[in-house]
Formats: sequence, C-alpha cells, structure tokens
Amino acid sequence: MRVPLSWLGEFVDLAPGTTPEDVHAALVSVGLEEEEIHRFELTGPIVVGQVLEFVGEEQTNGKTINWCQVRVAPGDELAADGGPAVHGIVCGAHNFVVGDKVVVTLPGAVLPGPFPIAPRKTYGHVSDGMIASARELGLGDEHDGILVLGSLGLDPEIGTDAISLLGLDDTAVEINVTPDRGYAFSIRGVAREYAHATGAAFRDPALAISPVASTVAFPVTIDDQAPIRGRVGASVFVTRAVRGVDPTRPSPAWLIARLKLAGIRSISLIVDVTNYVMIELGQPIHGYDLDRLAGGITVRRAQPGEKLVTLDDVTRTLNVEDLLITDESGPIGLAGVMGGQSTEIGSGTTNVLIEAANFDPVSIARTARRHKLPSEASRRFERGVDPAVAAVAAARVVQLLVELAGGEADGLGSLHDATPDAAPIILPTGFISGLIGLEYTPDEVRSSLAEIGASLEETETGLNVTPPSWRPDLTDKWTLAEEVARIVGYDRIPSVLPVAPPGRGLTHAQTLRRQVAQTLAATGHTEVLAYPFVSEKSNNLFGLPAGTAGTGGTAETGVPQIRVANPLDGEAPFLRTSILPGLLQIMHRNRSRGITDLAVFELGTVFRPVAGIRYGSSVVPPGAVRPSRQLEAELNAGIPPQPLSVAIALTGFTVRHQPGQPAVAAGWQDALAAVRQVALASGVAITVRQGSHQAMHPGRTAELFVTTDAGLTSVGIAGELLPRIARDADLPAVVAVAEIDLSAVFAQAGTELHAIPIATMPAATQDLSLVVDVQVPAGEVLQAVRQGCGPLLDQAELVDDYRGTGILPGRKSLTFALRFRAPDRTLTAAEASDAKLAGVSVTAARFGATLRD
Repeated sequence: MRVPLSWLGEFVDLAPGTTPEDVHAALVSVGLEEEEIHRFELTGPIVVGQVLEFVGEEQTNGKTINWCQVRVAPGDELAADGGPAVHGIVCGAHNFVVGDKVVVTLPGAVLPGPFPIAPRKTYGHVSDGMIASARELGLGDEHDGILVLGSLGLDPEIGTDAISLLGLDDTAVEINVTPDRGYAFSIRGVAREYAHATGAAFRDPALAISPVASTVAFPVTIDDQAPIRGRVGASVFVTRAVRGVDPTRPSPAWLIARLKLAGIRSISLIVDVTNYVMIELGQPIHGYDLDRLAGGITVRRAQPGEKLVTLDDVTRTLNVEDLLITDESGPIGLAGVMGGQSTEIGSGTTNVLIEAANFDPVSIARTARRHKLPSEASRRFERGVDPAVAAVAAARVVQLLVELAGGEADGLGSLHDATPDAAPIILPTGFISGLIGLEYTPDEVRSSLAEIGASLEETETGLNVTPPSWRPDLTDKWTLAEEVARIVGYDRIPSVLPVAPPGRGLTHAQTLRRQVAQTLAATGHTEVLAYPFVSEKSNNLFGLPAGTAGTGGTAETGVPQIRVANPLDGEAPFLRTSILPGLLQIMHRNRSRGITDLAVFELGTVFRPVAGIRYGSSVVPPGAVRPSRQLEAELNAGIPPQPLSVAIALTGFTVRHQPGQPAVAAGWQDALAAVRQVALASGVAITVRQGSHQAMHPGRTAELFVTTDAGLTSVGIAGELLPRIARDADLPAVVAVAEIDLSAVFAQAGTELHAIPIATMPAATQDLSLVVDVQVPAGEVLQAVRQGCGPLLDQAELVDDYRGTGILPGRKSLTFALRFRAPDRTLTAAEASDAKLAGVSVTAARFGATLRD
C-alpha cells in the first residue's frame, strides 16, 4: 500500500517537518512493515510557459519539427534559471497551438531517468530547454504529445512552479499490509494507525460524508444458491446513479499525481474517481455505463458453460463457484475482481451507475486465483472490507463526479444490507496482563480498545467488547490482547532471555544429531536441505533399505508410499522414503552453475509407511484445546514411521591437482569415510559388509549394520551409484553416496561418554598376513583378530588385500597392522607375538585362515 503524504495529512495531523522516514518509523511501531519511499524523481527549474509562436520545419528525414518561442516569465522578468523571459525550444510534438500554456523544463532541471536538461544544438537551432510530456514528467504513460495544461483545466500564471502546480513535490511511503490488516489498504486506515502511533488527531473521512437515500429503486437481486462454506457471496450491495457526466473533462492534476504515487495509472475521469475513492476509503467501487445496462442487476453464481469478456479483453470460461454481477443480457462482471466489457465506462459515457458492495473474502480469493486475475479490488476483498463504508463510498463517488465531471446526482439507487450484528467478545479482567506478562491497568485496556473503535460494556467479570466494523480480524480475547499490547506499545514489553530450568537442555538424540552434523561439516561436507517431495519412481528406486524388500513392498511392486493430497508439484506428489533423490537434484543444480566438486549431506526425516496400514485421521481436534490422551494416541497412530536419516553424496575431486599432488576423484572410499565419521560422532560401531542395492554399483556397494540384541541390524548403504542412474540425473558417472538410519544408530548409543586415557607406555607393532577364501569379508576377519588378540591390542587396521602370484585361486591375503600396548609396563616381543597368535587361532577356527608364508 502506497500512501501519499499530502493525502495522509488530510485525515491526520502531520507535525511540521515530518519526513517520510518519520512516517515509516511511526507505522512500524504499530506493526506495519515499511517497504519503500516513492517520489517523482525530478528537480527544477520546471515552470509554466506559454507558446508565443512556432514555425514548422521539415527535415531531410521526413520529420517535421517546430521551432518555438516560449515565454517562461511574466513581462521582462528573468526566467527561473536566470535566463531570458522567452526561450527558443525545439519541439517534435504537434498537439498545441499558439497561446497554449505548457510545462517547460529549463536548463539545470533533471527529469526521471535521470535526464538532465541543458542547452542543446539540434536541427539547426540551440534548444534552450524542453517542453515536457506527461510521461517525461512521470505523470503517466502518454507520450504522443506534450502536456497542455488547458487539457487538465488549468490556467496558471506564466512562470508558476509546475512541480507544485501538478503535485509533483509529493512523496509516498509504501507499507506491507499483512492478510489480517485489510483496513490498512486505505488512506483512512493508515491515517488511523498513524494516529495510534503518534497521538495525532484523526479525522475519519467516512464521517464527513452523509449517504443520501435513493428515491427511485434500482432493481437488485441477491440470488446466491451456492454459498461457499455457508457464507453468502454478497452481504452489502449499494447502487447510486449520476447523470449528465461530461466525458471530455480531464482528471485534475492533483488527482492524477496522487493516483500515480499510490501506484495506479490515470485512465479517465470517471474511472480515476472510483479508484481514488477506493484508495481513500478502502472500498472498491465499480462504475457501469447506465445506458448499456439491460434491466436490473442480479448477483448470482455462474452456470456451467457461461463465459464473460472482462475489461482486459479476455474471454473467460466461468466456474460454478464464481460470483457474478449479471443483468438481463447475462454476466457483466466477476464480482469483486473485474468488470465486464459490455458495460464498460467509455469515452461516450454520460450516465453512470455506481456499485459499492461487500463480498465474501473466500469467494473472491478463489475466483481471483482460479482466473489468475489479481486486482486492486480483489486484494482488498480478500482481506476484508468495512461493510459499513459501502454507502459512504458510493456517496463520495457521486460527490466527486458532480464536482469534477459536471454530473448531477440522480435519485435512482438501491441498498441491500444483510450484515449480521457483531457479537461481543468477553474479555475477563486481568486476562491481557496474564497473557502478555506485563501489567496493564484497566484504564489502559479500556482506552486502547476504545481507540481502535471498539464498543465497551462493563460487566462484573470484565468487559464485553464489540469490535468495529472495519476489524474482522478481532475474533476473540487473544486478538484483543494483541491489540492492547500494540496500541500501548511493544516497547513496554521487556526483552528477557528465558533461563533454562536446571537439568534441562538438549536431549541425548539432539546432542548426537548435532555431533553428526558438526563432524560431517568439519570434514569438508556442506549441509543442504532438499524438498521432501519426490516422484513414485524415485521412491521405488532409492526407498528400499539395503538387502531387503523394505517395509512390505518389493523391488517389482514398489515400496509403500504416502501421497500428498495437494502437492506443490504434480510430478512429485509423494513424501520421500530416501533423502538421496533430493541430494542428486541439488548436485545437478550446483553443477549447472559451474560448481563441479561437491560433497553434500542432509540430516532429515524420511517417511516409511508399513504396507497394509491406512494412515491419517478423520478427526480434527478443536483449536486452543489440548487433545485427550486417547485422541492424541489416535492422531499419532495415523502418522507413518518417520526415522531420522543422514545422506551423503560426493562427486568430482576431493583433492584438486596441485604441485606434487595429482587430483583425487571422489569414490566409494569417501562414502565409507563419511560413514566412519558418523560412527565416530555417534559413538556406535558400524559394521561394513559387501552388499547390493538396485540403485548401486554391484561391485562397489556396502551394507551397513549395527549390533542389537537381535544381532546385526541393517541401517543403511554406502558406495557408488549405478553409472546409468548418475547419467539420468545429469551427473558424472561416478557419484559416491551413503545413507544411514540415524534413529536405529542412536538407539544403540550409550548415554554416558567415557574418556580414553592417554597411553604412556611404548607400543609394540607387528604385521599379520592371513590367507582366507575370497568370499570371506575382510571386516569380519578384522573383527575376529581383534577379539582373539585380547586386551593388549591397542589398534588393528587392514592395510593390504592381495590376490595374485603365490596365492591359490579363490583365496586372498589380508594384511593387518597391529599395535600392542600395556597400560602399566613395556611389552616384550614375546607377549606381543603370543597375543597375535591368539588372534590367528580365532580366525583359523572361524574362517580356516592360515598364515601367509
């Protein structure tokens, strides 16, 4: 909403020297967000001049220019720029005659653009200034000719400052109007808010106009047979008529300037007046050419197959929910959105029927969105318009058309008002202080509510508060409390940092989640957030846990999925069962922007419904009431399992090429390294085994397990994507990924952290090479070595996997680096060897391992 300050000053006192910044600050203090400041970006000298004479000169390019002599100062006085009273100016327009008064921009002036004015040699003359058009001044879009002041009904003195004459010295402040503050979509509403903020005197423009009752009834029928949500489409419908309007009269300069600053272009005097009243009072107005109406008006819903040509010359197929304005010929307008072309105000309109109505916000919002037709009227109706101002607004339009267009008020009109009486809100004594946490005196409460226009009735327990007609957002005692806090001042509410009670803080799961995220970020991964909505194909491809058919689905039939009832994207209507599809999209988007080396991760929930269970609940708990335990259990039962997961994806190079260091490409090793970091951060051992997955490379896939009471439980996968799937996602052939069920991992995490003491005794190191079958996982052999070597083993790592000369076919040699240490003494070589041989014995018993010669 743009608010010209000169207009605002008509309804509320602005202190001398008030700047746009001051107005913004005041409105911010009562909860209206500031946006921009709008000005006519021009500076003088810009004055009124009179054409004394001109000579047409045809140019070689076929164009004819006028060499004009223009008086810009009375008599022999100097012009505003200090130059002579008469200036020679070249002008390419032809819509003026000798004696016309025009707007002259003298040397030194600057027009919007910026476009500085200076003496300039052109077409064989030195043009000492410029005669300006409406577009060059920023008043409108017309550029077919210069602005002749007589066409605006002006006859000022020569040399008069044209900036102030045309209202170009005004400024507008722009504010953001939230959906619950529809009354602020008017100068009237903003002036009231400014008065709340500053204590300045407010003059309600609606009280300065007295609606005149019609003497001849104009037939209007409200026939809404299909109300939305039980609410009738039109609760108020007012019509008034004005006859004998002069269609040739121009809009005054002050009206054009105010509309321009308010963000609305000038069209014609009749239309400009309806827009002016809409901005002033917040009531959308529509004008009909009375002579083009066929009979009376009926407000009804559209019938199947009906069409309407709207003012933007578009033929629209109507929906049965659309609320229409019709006459005997059929639809003539989309109620509250846009009028129809058949009754449009035109250049020959002399008799006007004015409509001021109050329409249901839900109906108007749906129609505007259905037809992709937002308008200034629909924006106001969607947020709620004061039903009591309709008759006043219609009377104001009549007043301006009589005053500015030479019309005559006619007795023809109608008034339909079915607005229900506002129900009082019970406000208990002390409720506001208890809710806000600040003591408000009874006088502060009463004065604040009275200031916003509410009616008050004292009761034994508090107040009965009836909100004003322009505040449909005040519906209960909580909204009244917000108003009191706002009017008294948000600065009264102290900023107090709450102190956490002893023993509170992050839960164990929250702590582990934070540790995992910080560890991955510290090891070079970037945290991202992907949309949780995916296609059915993506869920079927990635949603199956490694080595299993999922939770009731199969690779052929797909996994159970949750479909969103109103998806943002029709091609992605399902909740994700894996985070990986979203990570692939993010990687593709970054690569398309030139970022080729990527290591990203996301921590989030996935949705794993169990096949055969119907989720959701038809029970809607009442607002502001805590549900019972039974209802809470029923609602929770309608929610599918949502385990916390972490997914990692890498592509490109993990180490860039540099002197002495070749480039290192990302691969399955990096995915496993990320898994180890997750295990370290959560304090849970994750076992890695060769695995398979329909989306993963068959030879480069690992399945991840944790040890539970039931044995090893699968918690995720790691490795490289199938090159075909990577290419389908417009990614390189090698994409390393990992996904881990953190809920399952955290369930095995201990609640206590044990510090590892720093070793003070020297270590004894030995290597161990074992020959086993190629089918035996190296991780299981390593685990057996650790168990067999006993407590003296400090560290064991796999350092080599050899298959070749000297090793029988079907066998492989695994070499482990072992480090032994005792906490209280230096180990002998014999003690270390005995411990190593104990490990060999365990591997021999389990896997038939032998020492390599």
